[in-house]
Amino acid sequence: MLDKQEIEYEKTVLIGLVTRQQDEEKAKEYLDELEFLAYTAGGEVLKRFTQKMEVPNPKTFIGSGKLEEVRLYVEENKVGTAIFDDELSPAQQKNIERILQCKIIDRTNLILDIFAQRAKTSYARTQVELAQYEYLLPRLAGMWTHLERQRGGIGMRGPGETEIETDRRIVRDRISLLKKKLATIDKQMAVQRGNRGALVRVALVGYTNVGKSTLMNVISKSDVFAENKLFATLDTTVRKVVIGNLPFLLSDTVGFIRKLPTQLVESFKSTLDEVREADMLLHVVDISHPSFEDHIASVNGILDEIDGADKPTLMVFNKIDAYQPEVIDEDDLVTERTKAHYTIDDWKNTYMNRENGDAIFISALNKENLDTFRKVVYQKVRSIHVTRFPYNNFLYPEYIEE
Repeated sequence: MLDKQEIEYEKTVLIGLVTRQQDEEKAKEYLDELEFLAYTAGGEVLKRFTQKMEVPNPKTFIGSGKLEEVRLYVEENKVGTAIFDDELSPAQQKNIERILQCKIIDRTNLILDIFAQRAKTSYARTQVELAQYEYLLPRLAGMWTHLERQRGGIGMRGPGETEIETDRRIVRDRISLLKKKLATIDKQMAVQRGNRGALVRVALVGYTNVGKSTLMNVISKSDVFAENKLFATLDTTVRKVVIGNLPFLLSDTVGFIRKLPTQLVESFKSTLDEVREADMLLHVVDISHPSFEDHIASVNGILDEIDGADKPTLMVFNKIDAYQPEVIDEDDLVTERTKAHYTIDDWKNTYMNRENGDAIFISALNKENLDTFRKVVYQKVRSIHVTRFPYNNFLYPEYIEE
């Protein structure tokens, strides 16, 4: 019997740059994330290649010497896919493919592929298809050149150009059709949101794989799909939640990521209407991740893009069970204490407890500190609810008992 992993996982290599804007530590973080993306998509990373350059090579992204090193490794190890950490131009992709003779994809293409795997509903599939076509459109010429090489160049040059134009027209028509389809679905979803009445709406937002769906399941006692992979949730899920005797609506949204493709931000803006129309946000953060502060900044940047940055927000620092600070030996008189050495209590005493009012430290998986979390959410939801329904203020006490 064949090993299941041998069937599923595709041999890949990762390629990234160290530049002025991206030092070695940052480049390693991005490649760690890219490896997780590759694993999520079904790839097995055999090796990473990095190169120090002022700016990417406009023809081949990396230098010719490094590209030859990659080519030899790809050839010797029968690697099927080379994944680049930054978006490649159509010309770069075409040139690299000609040299490496394997499948070339960039971070944007990889994320689009994961989204295509994860999309289950008609709405999500339409959004992903739109993003894919918008990514594909400027790359059609390179793709046709690749086909011409396979079929032979003589007699194909003129018709090849005609085929490119025909294909571009087909893709543009498809993009137009998908945008109209999304506009129709958006109207239907707007009506659905309007039919929910005046209940307070709370949206879970955050970086991908921080535990939003796990928290959703714990709070709402629902069964939203949760997995330790990136972009486990694509479709927005809305549940009615009651804390104490106070009802409100809680929605789980798609996670964000650094270097998020522009096409996805655009096509998923409609999904993020749940965020735009929410009365309050629960910004979930994986505190066990070494780059969680960068994740917070990335999420805040995207919230700003979709006009959701000014909403009342509760910072929810999740996965405290997995948090492991670095420890300095008592005899070590040289090493300076940094944020990497902070305990959870140290973090609680930093800016975090002043970030937008409150911060809560929990473990959704182990259900640690959830009573405090429920109390704080109750108080914040109540403060919005009583302004909307002042006549039934007496129904909801200011505090709930454990």
